[in-house]
Amino acid sequence: MSDNNSIRHSKNPLSLQLKVEDFIPASAEEKESLVVMRESVSFWKDGIRRFRKNKIAMAALSIVLAIVFLCFVVPMFYPYKYADQMKGSERLAPMEYSASELARIEAGEKVFPHILGTDQNGRDYAIRVMVGGRVSMAVGIVASILILMIGSIYGAIAGYFGGMVDLIMMRVVDIIYTVPDVLIIILLAATLKFPLETLAKVAGFGWIQKLGPNMVSMFIVFALLYWVGMARIIRSQIMILKQNEYVTAAKALGANNRRIIGKHLITNCIGTLIVTTTLQIPSSIFTESFLSFLGLGVQAPMPSLGSLASAALNGFQTFPEKLFAPAALIFIIILSFNLLGDGLRDAFDPKLKS
Repeated sequence: MSDNNSIRHSKNPLSLQLKVEDFIPASAEEKESLVVMRESVSFWKDGIRRFRKNKIAMAALSIVLAIVFLCFVVPMFYPYKYADQMKGSERLAPMEYSASELARIEAGEKVFPHILGTDQNGRDYAIRVMVGGRVSMAVGIVASILILMIGSIYGAIAGYFGGMVDLIMMRVVDIIYTVPDVLIIILLAATLKFPLETLAKVAGFGWIQKLGPNMVSMFIVFALLYWVGMARIIRSQIMILKQNEYVTAAKALGANNRRIIGKHLITNCIGTLIVTTTLQIPSSIFTESFLSFLGLGVQAPMPSLGSLASAALNGFQTFPEKLFAPAALIFIIILSFNLLGDGLRDAFDPKLKS
């Protein structure tokens, strides 16, 4: 009779009687089947994981690292220097030896080949292309850092304070957009040539003599004019972020404006800053190469990819590889950095996670 009552109660859906079997611990298989949430990861860990899944971006990163190794490490062990002129070795074709080098080879001496030949002054062209790539990449990276520092601070101040401060600061940005950068570089190079040469002799700054007034003027123009795009991007981000609760809490706790901008606002724009800076590097490299092609870049004998391409135009029909080598390296560098920037944007932009 009692068994029948228990069966009847177990089948009744309205019964409030507790069942002992409902309190049996779940098995490992049952626990795993209930886990539907993925593990909690940080912003950086999630972005890096998503970046690694992007095969094109990883390939671009590998190419960038290979170019960095080629331009910055290989010249340290290369047997030729970019400024060494070898008499009798003018305008050699790739992998060609001069008469004196052939005599040294016949005498049993080992002579490293000229992989890309030599230029009109008898200088090994491969080392000049590598050093030219180093100069172009260094200019692009340094210019992007200058643009990052100036643009992020300027845009953050304008976006945070808003009102009349933002109105005045952004009108200054609009005015800077209208300034012709090439004209400013020419004027600065002509104006600063004598003061820079005097400063280099008096203070012993040899790097000023190596770069020349054109390159110093280029850095000044990067710092004066090219940060406006970065400032506009950061301003728009700050105007959104300053409405969040943590900014209100920081103000309530007595944090000053400098701490709020640096600690809370710019820190939360770090993903945008990384992506924008990465995409700014190829733009700066292209600008430097273009200006060097026009003769407004580094001072001879220091090579640049743009100056090498400009010098190769004179003998293009006879030695086309002298133009193809720097042009191809410019193309690969700019393309790789653009693909790398696109991959970083896809990985670190929260709006693209879906």
